[in-house]
Amino acid sequence: MTTIDEIRDNFEVLDDWDDRYRYVIELGRTLEPLSEAEHSAANKVQGCVSQVWLSKRIERGNGAPVLKYLGDSDAHIVRGLVAILLSLYSGRTPQEILSTDAIAVFDEFGFREHLTPQRSNGLRSMVERIRVDAKEALAEAS
Repeated sequence: MTTIDEIRDNFEVLDDWDDRYRYVIELGRTLEPLSEAEHSAANKVQGCVSQVWLSKRIERGNGAPVLKYLGDSDAHIVRGLVAILLSLYSGRTPQEILSTDAIAVFDEFGFREHLTPQRSNGLRSMVERIRVDAKEALAEAS
């Protein structure tokens, strides 16, 4: 998976938004496939115009639980947004997730001006879903 720092570096060299959109679509193509069973109602993110699924697995080791995600969407751009979100959140502890402001990162990349209001709402729905998962994992761990 591409790291958020690699994505940030690539966004810095892509000045044209057509190139940035192509890059986001390419990121979506790198997502690990989601099984048919994981394309379930329980994994579907509500509040997205496109269909979006986030499948969560919690790994509990000696320390804090770690949330790992797989994601998918039926829209190419949204798949890319999912890939960026997973680079921020997947493999992180609940505390790390809750202290990471994904919307600020997307704003840093310039998405606020380049996403439709519906896509922006969907992005917020995905972030909120992951934050709720983190809060639940924290509550279960204590």
